[in-house]
Amino acid sequence: MSSVDAILEPFLLSKARLVDIKKRLLSEMEDGLSRDGATVRMLPTYVHELPDGSEKGKFLALDLGGSNFRVLLISLDGRTYTQTDLPKFETLSNEVKATTQERLFDHIAECLQKFVDENGIKEKLPLGFTFSFPVLQTGLTQGSLIKWTKGFRAVGAEGADIIQLLREALQRRKGCDVDVVALVNDTTGTMMSRALEDADCHVGLILGTGTNACYMERLDAVKKWTQAREP
Repeated sequence: MSSVDAILEPFLLSKARLVDIKKRLLSEMEDGLSRDGATVRMLPTYVHELPDGSEKGKFLALDLGGSNFRVLLISLDGRTYTQTDLPKFETLSNEVKATTQERLFDHIAECLQKFVDENGIKEKLPLGFTFSFPVLQTGLTQGSLIKWTKGFRAVGAEGADIIQLLREALQRRKGCDVDVVALVNDTTGTMMSRALEDADCHVGLILGTGTNACYMERLDAVKKWTQAREP
Protein backbone atom coordinates (compact mmCIF):
# COMPACT_ATOMS: atom_id res chain seq x y z
CA MET A 1 0.00 0.00 0.00
CA SER A 2 1.38 3.40 -0.95
CA SER A 3 1.71 6.22 1.59
CA VAL A 4 -1.15 8.07 -0.14
CA ASP A 5 -3.43 5.03 0.07
CA ALA A 6 -2.57 4.66 3.75
CA ILE A 7 -3.62 8.27 4.42
CA LEU A 8 -6.87 7.89 2.46
CA GLU A 9 -7.88 4.51 3.85
CA PRO A 10 -9.65 5.83 7.02
CA PHE A 11 -11.83 8.03 4.79
CA LEU A 12 -13.08 5.18 2.60
CA LEU A 13 -16.57 4.24 3.80
CA SER A 14 -18.52 1.14 2.93
CA LYS A 15 -22.05 1.36 1.53
CA ALA A 16 -23.42 0.04 4.82
CA ARG A 17 -21.58 2.76 6.74
CA LEU A 18 -22.85 5.46 4.37
CA VAL A 19 -26.43 4.21 4.78
CA ASP A 20 -26.00 4.33 8.56
CA ILE A 21 -24.68 7.90 8.39
CA LYS A 22 -27.61 8.89 6.18
CA LYS A 23 -30.12 7.47 8.66
CA ARG A 24 -28.45 9.22 11.58
CA LEU A 25 -28.34 12.53 9.73
CA LEU A 26 -32.00 12.30 8.73
CA SER A 27 -32.93 11.51 12.33
CA GLU A 28 -31.04 14.57 13.60
CA MET A 29 -32.60 16.77 10.90
CA GLU A 30 -36.11 15.60 11.78
CA ASP A 31 -35.37 16.29 15.44
CA GLY A 32 -34.24 19.80 14.52
CA LEU A 33 -37.44 20.37 12.54
CA SER A 34 -39.55 19.35 15.53
CA ARG A 35 -38.03 21.38 18.38
CA ASP A 36 -35.72 24.20 19.38
CA GLY A 37 -32.45 23.25 21.06
CA ALA A 38 -31.71 20.24 18.87
CA THR A 39 -28.14 19.36 17.91
CA VAL A 40 -28.86 20.23 14.27
CA ARG A 41 -30.78 23.51 14.58
CA MET A 42 -32.71 23.46 11.27
CA LEU A 43 -33.37 27.21 11.45
CA PRO A 44 -36.34 28.41 9.33
CA THR A 45 -35.47 31.05 6.72
CA TYR A 46 -38.90 32.56 5.93
CA VAL A 47 -38.14 32.08 2.24
CA HIS A 48 -41.27 30.28 1.04
CA GLU A 49 -40.53 29.88 -2.66
CA LEU A 50 -37.79 29.93 -5.27
CA PRO A 51 -37.49 32.48 -8.11
CA ASP A 52 -39.91 31.74 -10.96
CA GLY A 53 -38.33 33.92 -13.66
CA SER A 54 -40.78 36.81 -13.31
CA GLU A 55 -38.45 38.86 -11.09
CA LYS A 56 -37.39 42.21 -12.52
CA GLY A 57 -35.76 45.37 -11.23
CA LYS A 58 -32.69 46.66 -9.41
CA PHE A 59 -31.67 45.47 -5.98
CA LEU A 60 -28.83 46.19 -3.57
CA ALA A 61 -27.19 43.37 -1.64
CA LEU A 62 -24.87 43.18 1.34
CA ASP A 63 -22.86 40.01 1.85
CA LEU A 64 -21.13 39.64 5.23
CA GLY A 65 -19.15 36.42 5.54
CA GLY A 66 -16.33 35.02 7.59
CA SER A 67 -13.55 36.40 5.42
CA ASN A 68 -14.92 39.19 3.25
CA PHE A 69 -17.66 41.77 2.92
CA ARG A 70 -19.31 42.73 -0.37
CA VAL A 71 -21.77 45.33 -1.62
CA LEU A 72 -23.55 44.56 -4.90
CA LEU A 73 -26.05 46.06 -7.31
CA ILE A 74 -28.11 43.37 -9.04
CA SER A 75 -30.30 44.06 -12.09
CA LEU A 76 -32.81 41.26 -12.64
CA ASP A 77 -34.65 40.59 -15.87
CA GLY A 78 -36.33 37.22 -15.51
CA ARG A 79 -33.77 34.43 -15.56
CA THR A 80 -30.91 36.76 -16.50
CA TYR A 81 -29.11 39.33 -14.40
CA THR A 82 -26.18 41.72 -14.33
CA GLN A 83 -24.08 42.37 -11.27
CA THR A 84 -21.98 45.32 -10.12
CA ASP A 85 -19.97 45.07 -6.93
CA LEU A 86 -17.15 46.80 -5.12
CA PRO A 87 -13.88 46.86 -7.11
CA LYS A 88 -12.62 44.16 -4.75
CA PHE A 89 -13.69 42.21 -1.72
CA GLU A 90 -13.62 44.32 1.41
CA THR A 91 -11.49 42.41 3.91
CA LEU A 92 -12.59 43.08 7.47
CA SER A 93 -9.79 43.57 9.96
CA ASN A 94 -9.67 41.58 13.19
CA GLU A 95 -10.11 44.89 14.99
CA VAL A 96 -13.45 45.54 13.28
CA LYS A 97 -14.58 41.95 13.87
CA ALA A 98 -13.85 42.27 17.59
CA THR A 99 -15.11 45.80 18.19
CA THR A 100 -18.61 46.90 19.21
CA GLN A 101 -21.66 46.17 17.10
CA GLU A 102 -22.02 49.94 16.51
CA ARG A 103 -18.60 50.20 14.91
CA LEU A 104 -19.08 47.03 12.86
CA PHE A 105 -22.43 48.09 11.46
CA ASP A 106 -21.25 51.67 10.98
CA HIS A 107 -18.46 50.24 8.82
CA ILE A 108 -21.01 48.24 6.82
CA ALA A 109 -23.18 51.35 6.36
CA GLU A 110 -20.13 53.38 5.31
CA CYS A 111 -19.21 50.82 2.63
CA LEU A 112 -22.80 50.81 1.37
CA GLN A 113 -22.90 54.62 1.24
CA LYS A 114 -19.61 54.69 -0.68
CA PHE A 115 -20.92 52.14 -3.17
CA VAL A 116 -24.20 54.04 -3.70
CA ASP A 117 -22.35 57.33 -4.23
CA GLU A 118 -19.71 55.90 -6.58
CA ASN A 119 -22.36 54.22 -8.75
CA GLY A 120 -24.59 57.30 -8.90
CA ILE A 121 -27.59 55.52 -7.38
CA LYS A 122 -30.26 58.12 -6.69
CA GLU A 123 -33.44 56.08 -6.24
CA LYS A 124 -34.39 54.21 -3.07
CA LEU A 125 -33.70 50.55 -3.82
CA PRO A 126 -34.69 47.35 -1.99
CA LEU A 127 -31.79 45.69 -0.19
CA GLY A 128 -31.16 42.11 0.84
CA PHE A 129 -28.65 41.28 3.59
CA THR A 130 -26.78 37.97 3.36
CA PHE A 131 -25.55 37.34 6.90
CA SER A 132 -23.41 34.21 7.25
CA PHE A 133 -23.92 33.56 10.95
CA PRO A 134 -26.50 31.59 12.98
CA VAL A 135 -29.66 33.68 13.34
CA LEU A 136 -33.02 32.85 14.89
CA GLN A 137 -35.42 34.46 12.44
CA THR A 138 -38.97 35.49 13.34
CA GLY A 139 -39.68 37.05 9.94
CA LEU A 140 -38.06 37.81 6.60
CA THR A 141 -36.67 41.08 8.01
CA GLN A 142 -36.36 40.05 11.66
CA GLY A 143 -33.76 37.83 13.24
CA SER A 144 -31.55 37.77 16.34
CA LEU A 145 -27.93 36.63 16.25
CA ILE A 146 -27.60 33.39 18.21
CA LYS A 147 -23.83 33.65 18.49
CA TRP A 148 -20.84 34.90 16.56
CA THR A 149 -18.66 32.42 14.68
CA LYS A 150 -15.73 32.63 12.23
CA GLY A 151 -13.65 34.91 14.46
CA PHE A 152 -16.26 37.65 14.92
CA ARG A 153 -16.75 38.94 18.48
CA ALA A 154 -18.40 42.36 18.06
CA VAL A 155 -19.87 43.23 21.45
CA GLY A 156 -23.60 43.90 21.72
CA ALA A 157 -24.72 41.95 18.66
CA GLU A 158 -25.49 38.53 20.10
CA GLY A 159 -29.18 38.34 20.93
CA ALA A 160 -29.92 41.55 19.00
CA ASP A 161 -32.03 41.96 15.86
CA ILE A 162 -29.53 42.11 13.00
CA ILE A 163 -31.79 44.12 10.68
CA GLN A 164 -32.50 46.64 13.44
CA LEU A 165 -28.75 47.09 13.99
CA LEU A 166 -28.28 47.68 10.26
CA ARG A 167 -31.17 50.13 10.05
CA GLU A 168 -29.85 52.09 13.04
CA ALA A 169 -26.40 52.32 11.43
CA LEU A 170 -27.96 53.55 8.17
CA GLN A 171 -29.97 56.16 10.07
CA ARG A 172 -26.80 57.42 11.75
CA ARG A 173 -25.33 58.14 8.31
CA LYS A 174 -28.35 60.22 7.22
CA GLY A 175 -28.13 59.90 3.46
CA CYS A 176 -28.07 56.21 2.69
CA ASP A 177 -31.76 55.66 1.99
CA VAL A 178 -32.51 52.00 1.22
CA ASP A 179 -35.40 49.63 1.89
CA VAL A 180 -34.13 46.55 3.74
CA VAL A 181 -36.46 43.77 2.56
CA ALA A 182 -34.74 40.48 3.42
CA LEU A 183 -32.28 38.82 5.79
CA VAL A 184 -30.88 35.49 4.56
CA ASN A 185 -28.10 33.09 5.39
CA ASP A 186 -25.36 32.66 2.80
CA THR A 187 -26.59 29.16 1.98
CA THR A 188 -30.06 30.55 1.24
CA GLY A 189 -28.61 33.27 -0.96
CA THR A 190 -26.56 30.67 -2.82
CA MET A 191 -29.59 28.47 -3.40
CA MET A 192 -31.76 31.37 -4.55
CA SER A 193 -29.16 32.79 -6.93
CA ARG A 194 -28.57 29.41 -8.57
CA ALA A 195 -32.31 28.66 -8.70
CA LEU A 196 -32.74 31.85 -10.70
CA GLU A 197 -30.81 30.16 -13.51
CA ASP A 198 -31.77 26.55 -12.82
CA ALA A 199 -35.31 25.87 -11.59
CA ASP A 200 -34.25 22.37 -10.47
CA CYS A 201 -31.93 23.78 -7.77
CA HIS A 202 -33.43 23.18 -4.32
CA VAL A 203 -30.29 22.96 -2.16
CA GLY A 204 -27.60 25.45 -1.17
CA LEU A 205 -24.23 24.37 0.26
CA ILE A 206 -21.35 26.47 1.60
CA LEU A 207 -17.87 25.02 2.12
CA GLY A 208 -15.73 27.98 3.14
CA THR A 209 -14.71 29.67 6.37
CA GLY A 210 -17.76 27.84 7.72
CA THR A 211 -19.80 24.87 6.48
CA ASN A 212 -23.58 25.01 6.20
CA ALA A 213 -26.46 23.93 3.99
CA CYS A 214 -30.10 24.74 3.29
CA TYR A 215 -32.89 23.18 1.27
CA MET A 216 -36.56 23.71 0.45
CA GLU A 217 -38.78 21.81 2.89
CA ARG A 218 -42.55 21.28 3.09
CA LEU A 219 -43.91 23.57 5.78
CA ASP A 220 -46.00 20.76 7.27
CA ALA A 221 -42.74 18.89 8.02
CA VAL A 222 -41.51 21.76 10.21
CA LYS A 223 -43.25 20.68 13.42
CA LYS A 224 -41.81 23.53 15.49
CA TRP A 225 -43.33 26.16 13.16
CA THR A 226 -45.92 28.06 15.22
CA GLN A 227 -46.92 30.81 12.81
CA ALA A 228 -49.54 30.79 10.06
CA ARG A 229 -49.04 28.10 7.44
CA GLU A 230 -49.61 30.56 4.59
CA PRO A 231 -46.69 32.91 3.66
